[in-house]
Amino acid sequence: MSSFQNPDHDELAGTEQPFVTHLMELRDRLLRAVIAIAVCFGVLCLYPGPSQLYDWLAAPLVANLPEGTKMIATNVIAPFFVPIKITMLAGFMLALPIVLYQAWAFVAPGLYSHEKRLVMPLVVSSTLLFFGGVAFCYFFVFRKVFAFIQSFAPKSITAAPDIEAYLGFVMNMFIAFGAAFEVPIVVVVLVRMGIVSVEKLREWRGYFIVVAFIIAAVITPPDIVSQLALAIPMCLLYEVGLFASTYFVRHTKAPDEAEQTTTPDQSS
Repeated sequence: MSSFQNPDHDELAGTEQPFVTHLMELRDRLLRAVIAIAVCFGVLCLYPGPSQLYDWLAAPLVANLPEGTKMIATNVIAPFFVPIKITMLAGFMLALPIVLYQAWAFVAPGLYSHEKRLVMPLVVSSTLLFFGGVAFCYFFVFRKVFAFIQSFAPKSITAAPDIEAYLGFVMNMFIAFGAAFEVPIVVVVLVRMGIVSVEKLREWRGYFIVVAFIIAAVITPPDIVSQLALAIPMCLLYEVGLFASTYFVRHTKAPDEAEQTTTPDQSS
């Protein structure tokens, strides 16, 4: 009996479900994701609490303000709503693995086995890379940037940032660094979809370095510290993506693609 599958065989044949069934499953998956976010939000409200979360978020800036200076709130309801917004965001990030699992569980039945081998590692790695970008921004970039900016502040100025403005700045920086750390995922997807080859991406390395510094100059504050802190990791992660794409392409080929690559060796 031959161990090879019939090339005309579709492993998803017979798995089709009515449209209403898909809608019901989508509703259940969304409900579970919302419940997970709500539970994480409730837990964070109890401990450590919205006020403590904001203090943690503001710690890199407060540590570089003049002694005795605090942040201010120019909006009457800002002292209440800003910490709540941060708690909601923290609850979403805490529940993100569950949210992504629900998304994965919804689409997985419609994927071929070789597609599952590609999607799940990309979902997990993209999540870890995004968290890594946020952590790098908070623990390293913020402390360097705020110290650099305060070193240029005139003695006649007392820095007292508004809490809403600081929240907007932090969110923009988190999104920028989280997205920048997704460079390896973009490289892997482009190569796996056949849009561009690894060899071509290696040839474009110099162009990417220029683009990385342009992006860093546009989306970060106008200081050399934050620009270098964003551009250099992007360049390093580009190299990681080139290395990872070779592995993913080799281990996530469709059966017909794998047979085409092995047939010449067997015939020889």
